[in-house]
Formats: sequence, structure tokens, C-alpha cells
Amino acid sequence: MDATNRTKASTTPIVLCSADLDSVDGHLTTDRELRQPETDCACADERVVTSPPRYEDTTLVSATPALHIDDLPGSYKLVSSPRSQAGVVVLNQSAWTIFTQFHQPAPLNSVAAMGGSAREVAKRMVELGILQPAGQPLVTERALSETLTVWLHVTNECNLRCDYCFVSKTPDEMDFERGKQAIDAVARSAVRNGFRRIKLKYAGGEATLNFPLVVALHQYAGDLAARHGLKLEGIVLSNGVAIGSRVIRALRASGIRLMISLDGIGEHHDTHRRFANGHGSFSRVARALDRLAQHGIKPSISITLSRRNLSGLAATVEYLLERELPFTINFYRENDCSASFSDLAYHDEQIIASMREAFAVIARRLPPYSLLGALLDRARLDTPHDYPCGVGRSYMVIDHHGGVAKCHMEIERTVTSVVVEDPLRLIREDREGVQNPAVAEKAGCRECAWRYWCAGGCPLLTYRVTGRYDVKSPNCRIYQTLFPEVVRLEGLRLLKYSGLAGG
Repeated sequence: MDATNRTKASTTPIVLCSADLDSVDGHLTTDRELRQPETDCACADERVVTSPPRYEDTTLVSATPALHIDDLPGSYKLVSSPRSQAGVVVLNQSAWTIFTQFHQPAPLNSVAAMGGSAREVAKRMVELGILQPAGQPLVTERALSETLTVWLHVTNECNLRCDYCFVSKTPDEMDFERGKQAIDAVARSAVRNGFRRIKLKYAGGEATLNFPLVVALHQYAGDLAARHGLKLEGIVLSNGVAIGSRVIRALRASGIRLMISLDGIGEHHDTHRRFANGHGSFSRVARALDRLAQHGIKPSISITLSRRNLSGLAATVEYLLERELPFTINFYRENDCSASFSDLAYHDEQIIASMREAFAVIARRLPPYSLLGALLDRARLDTPHDYPCGVGRSYMVIDHHGGVAKCHMEIERTVTSVVVEDPLRLIREDREGVQNPAVAEKAGCRECAWRYWCAGGCPLLTYRVTGRYDVKSPNCRIYQTLFPEVVRLEGLRLLKYSGLAGG
């Protein structure tokens, strides 16, 4: 930004949020995979929506309670409300001066005397949720998921033996007839329960070991979805070691997306993800990523952190940012298969330090897309939500025999099967397996200002550590420590890609 524009920016009130970058050519990608990377979990896509406030020019207005405020370079201010859909808001000094007029309740039009657009700026702050009419509590509604997400377990076989995996490997795989039954059951539940979209996560084991079935089932699902007026998307969850030209051509032709697990560079990946003979798999995954790039395919990358690979996280993030690959960072969750590997468990301080090293890399190489939904395990800071995932609500897991479970980490505990009329109804009614209460029902979460970002964390992890589902996550301290730092990265990104950095 040149000197003239900087001077203008310092005197004209500026209020900027993530959505504003949509209109800045070349700065906010429209690539869906970059804007919300895929995960191997049941996505949190039910939202808490705040109703627009009612106000007039004479309405008393004050700063919204529990705001997070931070200083940014160039005398800018970051203001964020964890209950607002606006996420991170950046103000320049002129806008901040207007905002501070409402530390105590004051009529909205009281800033008119400041001249210019002050009143309109204040109104925008109300619309973005950082100011609110005094004495008018926020009215929230729940926007239910419109997507039924299904983990389709097409094979129990895998070419790797990852230490943290929750699947007991066998040579068994799904056949086409059983797969069609599964797709039929998904469509029935989607229609009966009012969903508009179906997302199929083709998984295993290693899904590419049964890839012809994946392609055939996706074509069948596409025809069925079209007949029912449903939208369909598919994604293959893969370890990336068997992504050859045949798979790449099929991905391009079918429109199926791809998620690859990459836990580090070199030994930091190989410490988790090895072949049955003990050899590491990083070189094969790196070769697959290069091959995919040559064909214009950008897979989502899933990073799983344990104590073993924490020291390599910063280098991994730099590797992915250099290649403009979307990624999510997930924390290791102990399961029955991995419990014997005691060196996987991490301590809070270890993971906080590692994450801060990665954040420093991101701050130097800020991407044009938001990372609010990608950086902190199952937490999503890009939209308020009541539930950490769709388990028990908008998610099903179908194993290779046609059994239906609530969570992929409980795949061996099936609740029903694909032959019933509405398997999702039985999943929702089940009270024996994993339970997924709303964050307001969890002790230690109800009064937390950040509760709508993590929604209390993974229920299975919480239960394994505490024996209860209705308490806060064991990762709570990690979340609370790092949330402000993730928000700050978004503020820096807004400055950079709006052209305000250095102003």
C-alpha cells in the first residue's frame, strides 16, 4: 500500500471480516478444498446462528460480552466474538475509536457527531456481532446439518500398519451387492430425515486397495441421488502409498476428492506410518503428492500429532504451505488397538509448544485462505457450533459386511444394518454406545467463552479419559491456550490480503 492510501486508510474507518475478501480479486480462493479441508472424522456442520438484532438509531448499544480483543501490526485491532458468524473482525484506529464509544451503553446515533460514516460503521459492527443492543440478549437458533455424512468401509485390508490405527486388519472387503445395499440405505435415511446432500467417505483399511468398487459405487450413488433430488459428494480417505495413474484418472473422471494422511516429513511420518515389513512410507506418499500435482489435483492432508512427531510439525506445515495443500491438524486419540504404544500420548505443554512453532511458520507464509477450521484438532473457529461432530445426528459408519455403527472409532460395535428401512433413526435412538451431548450439557463448558468453537471436543476421547461424555475435553487447556493465537493468524491474514498490512 502506498503512502497516500495508507494515510486515507488511517482516517477512514475500516471494518474488515473474512467474508469481505470474497470481493478482493485473487485473494480468497473459491476452491472448496482450500477453504474447508476434509477430515477423516464426522464433520461439525451444524451451526449456532445468531438472529439479527432489532435496533433503531436511538437504541442503546454496547460492546458484546466476552469479546476477544488483540493488537495487530500497524495500529489495527482484532475483535472477535466466539458466538458470531463473522468470526474475526479487524478495525483500524478510526473504526476502533468509534467502537470504544460503546464501552458503556450509548445511543447508536451518538457517534453521528463524529461525522462522516461513523453511524453506518457502528451499524456494521452491530451486524457483525461485536456491538449489540444493550439489554437485548443474543437470540440463537440451530441450523441443522443438510448433509448426511457416511463412512463407507470398503475394505478391512491395509498395506500399512500404523501404530495409532483403530482398525483390526483382515483381508475382508465389501462387494458390489453389499455396497449397493449400503448406498440404498443411505439414500432412504437421507430422504426420510430431510437431508439435501450426501457425503460418502470411502475408507478402510486402505480404500484404494478396493478402488474399482469405489468408482462403481460412486456412479451408482450419483444415479440414485439424482433420482431423489439429492446432491452428492465423495472423498477417498487414503494413506497415499498406492496412488498411481489409474487411480488419478479415475478421480478426475468421477469427481471424487481425495484426503491423504501425512504426519510429517521423512522420519516424522515414518514413526507412525509404516509398511508391514517395518519400512517407512513417506517416500511413497511424497511421490504420490508430486504425481497428483502434475495432474492438477490438490488432496486434503490430514496430520495426526502424537508425542513421536511433535518436533516435526513446523517443517510439515511449511512443506504443505509451499505446495498450497490444504491441511488439518488432529491430535492422537488412544484406542484399544493403540493403547500398548505408551509413547504416543502427549502432554499439554509439549503439544502447545509444537503448535506455536507451526503457527510461527504460518505467520511467515500466510495463505490466501482461512485456517480457522483446520488448525486445532476437532475445533472449528470459523463457525459457532453446539456439537463437535455429527456422531449420533448426521453421521453413519457402514462396515464391509453392511453393519451400521455410530462412529468409525467404534466400527466394531454395530447398532443396526443396511437392510433396515432407516438406519439413521436407530443410530440416533441408540443410548448404549458413544453419546454426543451438546456443549451446554457438559460440565466445565457451560460458562466458557470459547465453548461454541470446540463444542467440548471429541466425545470418545473424553469418555476414554474420564468415563463420562458430559464433561469438558481433556484437551481443554490446549484449546483455551491456543484459540487466541489461531484467531490472531486470521487477523494477520486479513491485513495481508486486504492490502492493509503495513498501514
